[in-house]
Amino acid sequence: MRLLGEIAARREPPDAAPAEAYYREALTLAEVLDMHPLQAHCHQGLGTLYAKTGQAEQACAALATVIAMYQSMEMTFWLPETEAMLAQVQAR
Repeated sequence: MRLLGEIAARREPPDAAPAEAYYREALTLAEVLDMHPLQAHCHQGLGTLYAKTGQAEQACAALATVIAMYQSMEMTFWLPETEAMLAQVQAR
């Protein structure tokens, strides 16, 4: 489901409604299965999608959530990219 969200989100222009639905479905499954890294990646996908579609408030909330999750799980590989994206959204 997350990959289907990625595909829809990367279209030009992004296919926002299906992408969000796929990310949310993947997030729900990840929560049920207690898959914290997948939950974080779903929030990251949603944050990126919201940023692309001009939904700055939602993007900031999702990206702040994923940063906290990445930090708590010590998943530092994705932190710089996500922090840069949050800073970019906040600067708009």
